[in-house]
Amino acid sequence: MRFLEKYYGEFTKKMDEIDELYAKNRTLDEKTYQLVCFALSIKGRSKPCVRKHFKGAIAAGASREEIADIFALTMRESAGADDCWTHDCISDYEEIIAGTADASCEK
Repeated sequence: MRFLEKYYGEFTKKMDEIDELYAKNRTLDEKTYQLVCFALSIKGRSKPCVRKHFKGAIAAGASREEIADIFALTMRESAGADDCWTHDCISDYEEIIAGTADASCEK
């Protein structure tokens, strides 16, 4: 967040406050927290965060098998969500093909 900090420092300070508030009130144990963050980092496509939370999960006592389980679950849920979302988007595919449904990118 270096760029953002330079040009919008007030925002980054508030994000730090949110981090502090969450850390103070967190009810998850460290291993669970790291595994959830690992999954969210995969979905957010953040290489530094994936690496950080992979290491954090190991340090918090997660086994390689548990991390693999979270990795697989994240991939599976992502695929399922993509499948449902895409099918919803093209549920009127016959009309799209026939040219009677709006298929523009303007919506």
